[in-house]
Amino acid sequence: MAEPTRLSAAMAEVAREVEEELDLLLAPVPGLEQRLFEAMRYATLGGGKRLRPFLVIASASLFNVARPAAVRVGAAVEMLHSYSLIHDDLPAMDDSPLRRGRPSSHIEFDEATAILAGDALLTRAFEVLADPAIHGDAGVRIELVRALALAGGGHGMCGGQMLDLLAEKATEPMDIGAITRLQRLKTGAIIAFSCEAGAILGKAAVQQREALNAYAHDLGLAFQIADDLLDIEGSEAETGKTVGHDAAANKATFVSILGLERAKAQAGLLADQACRHLEPFGAAADLLRDVARFVVTRRS
Repeated sequence: MAEPTRLSAAMAEVAREVEEELDLLLAPVPGLEQRLFEAMRYATLGGGKRLRPFLVIASASLFNVARPAAVRVGAAVEMLHSYSLIHDDLPAMDDSPLRRGRPSSHIEFDEATAILAGDALLTRAFEVLADPAIHGDAGVRIELVRALALAGGGHGMCGGQMLDLLAEKATEPMDIGAITRLQRLKTGAIIAFSCEAGAILGKAAVQQREALNAYAHDLGLAFQIADDLLDIEGSEAETGKTVGHDAAANKATFVSILGLERAKAQAGLLADQACRHLEPFGAAADLLRDVARFVVTRRS
């Protein structure tokens, strides 16, 4: 069984560390750029579970990676994630007025500022990964940059978002295979990078990286099924964002195809399967096992 106290304490500590790192990396600036940095900080600081940075740090711990380096990589991933949320909430995308219990960035500022804040967060993430403070080996830094670019680009998150937009206009509903592919790109690719980043930092063996990638694949799908369930069963107070959006947009989701009970069962099976991929790491990967169980029971 998962140990909520152990996991919640570990996640809270990571959230604190990543918040402090983001505060430094996105420090306020004077002058005409001030509003842009205010928008970047608004979208990134003071909210979210910091799940992706947690996965970076937990996977890095398997290979004795220095904690400050893992935290900084986690902060870079969170910047990219925050950029994606800013753009996802825009009227041209999901048109969502609420994010993390607060007005979305384009509501709090304006659409143009929100777009620029997202662009600036994206590019700042790569600037951070390329800095020698991450790792003394330039080859490791290049691999991190390349892996995150792949995860966030046209064959990753952006590609998944495009498939999602096309699905809303399609005359035929998506089948389970198409939805799985969409979510592997849109949500799963960045989760997979987060798990692999620790192995990259630690120069892990191929077999170890493959095990973490397999774990991340199942974790990402379980996470998305839970997200689909929250869109139906959750509330704005719990999730901090607008619920019922998928149904209102007539989107095909895991829940719309499988039904509530089958979707819940599938999420549980995926979480169990994710845990089995961690067997080569023994007890050292217990926090990652806890995360797999957490994502299917969370309420936000």
